[in-house]
Amino acid sequence: MNAAKRREIFLRLQTANPHPTTELEYSTPFELLVAVILSAQATDKSVNLATRELFPVANTPQAVLALGEDTLREYVQRIGLYQTKSKHIMQMCRLLLERHGGEVPQTRAALEALPGVGRKTANVILNTAFGQPTIAVDTHIFRISNRTGLAPGKTVLEVEKKLLKFVPDEFKLDAHHWLILHGRYVCVARKPKCGACVIQDLCEFKQKVF
Repeated sequence: MNAAKRREIFLRLQTANPHPTTELEYSTPFELLVAVILSAQATDKSVNLATRELFPVANTPQAVLALGEDTLREYVQRIGLYQTKSKHIMQMCRLLLERHGGEVPQTRAALEALPGVGRKTANVILNTAFGQPTIAVDTHIFRISNRTGLAPGKTVLEVEKKLLKFVPDEFKLDAHHWLILHGRYVCVARKPKCGACVIQDLCEFKQKVF
């Protein structure tokens, strides 16, 4: 796929959705961090249902620690892997207080040093909370990047590096959100909705579905 085609893809995605954002509900970087940790192998909808009850009660590291792990588990038990996630969130809150004065750090190294935070989660926080032009590659973005020919790669990291190389700078801040939403609602895994796709004529997928 050439540079002109990639640019046109993002121009169309931008036209269709000028101000994309995460579907996770949050009001502070800490709330977003908790929500992203909870969202691993879970839907944003299930996370939002839990955090709508949790955040009014505890939305700072101090408040979550005061809540205690047992009570935290009660709030998030509808989410997959909730026991492990609850443990990670408690550990993460302690480290935020010990190392960062209770604030969410703004560097990849510091974020990835927190329990429950891998490269993808760190990228989401850096991009969505702090406005850095990172691209977090989840299953949707990995699928789209390979299926369309936008940034093919055999691993998540390879796709991420290609996207950072190939996506025009003016689109990098929002690229993550455009791609994840496109993968979630249009370029779905089993039967992509090619007939409703604004970039189908630019896409290099050979088994298009109409």
